[in-house]
Amino acid sequence: MPQTGLGVALRTLRERSGHSLRRITELTDVDHAYVYRLETGEKTNPSLDLVERVLAVLGTVPRENALVAWLVDHPETDHALVQYALEDSTVDVEIFSAAAGVRHRGNVRPDPATLIARVRRAFSEDEEEDD
Repeated sequence: MPQTGLGVALRTLRERSGHSLRRITELTDVDHAYVYRLETGEKTNPSLDLVERVLAVLGTVPRENALVAWLVDHPETDHALVQYALEDSTVDVEIFSAAAGVRHRGNVRPDPATLIARVRRAFSEDEEEDD
C-alpha cells in the first residue's frame, strides 16, 4: 500500500512528539492498529474528530492541525510536499493547499521547495494586481 500525505503527517507528528502507537491508544482510546493503518496508507478516511483527538495529545500547533485537517479530505497529497510543509513553519495552509493542487505537465513534479516558491510568487503577483 503506498504511503499517503495524511499518513506521513500523522507519523511525523507522532514521532516528533515521542509517543508510541500504544501510548496514543492510552491517551485517546483510538486503537493503535487503526493509527498504524492511517500512517501506512492502508486506511485513508478517518473522521476529523478522530484525527483531532490524536492531534490533541501530540502537542501540535494550530498550523499543523489545520494542515492535517486539510489532509483528511485530501489524503493522497504528495508525501514529499507534506514532509516539506511540516519541516518549514513558514508554509501556511493556503500556500500548501494551492501547491498540492498544482497540476504538472510531463512526468517530473518539481521538488517541494520549488513548488512552494512558485505558488508564493503567484500569490504575491495576485496581491500586487489587487493594489
